[in-house]
Amino acid sequence: MNLNKIQNKIYEIRGFKIMFDFDLAEIYEVETRILNQAVKRNTDRFPKDFMFRLTEKEWQGMSSQFVMTYPQKRPKTAIPYAFTEHGVTMLASVLKSKKAIKMNIAVVRAFIALRQFAVS
Repeated sequence: MNLNKIQNKIYEIRGFKIMFDFDLAEIYEVETRILNQAVKRNTDRFPKDFMFRLTEKEWQGMSSQFVMTYPQKRPKTAIPYAFTEHGVTMLASVLKSKKAIKMNIAVVRAFIALRQFAVS
């Protein structure tokens, strides 16, 4: 997956740049439930500034943007987890496949590129 495609999956909520669990699962080529299970088994690695669940109101507002982009991804009633840049980095420690590590590096680079773009 190229840098632009990854950057297009980065959103801003609560002042954080985030990626959703379902987008990360797609990038890492695992099911969303598998990604979330790995995180739940390691909750001590994901404090609130690394990962949080959106409120229903936040998800309703965000999901309206996904009508065309994500028609089959997730029912509107299933509220996703949001991972900050630090949470995405921590995912590499719980998803240990070679693909996950490789894609994790690409995702971190996408966050860095966005930050550099915002500064310039």
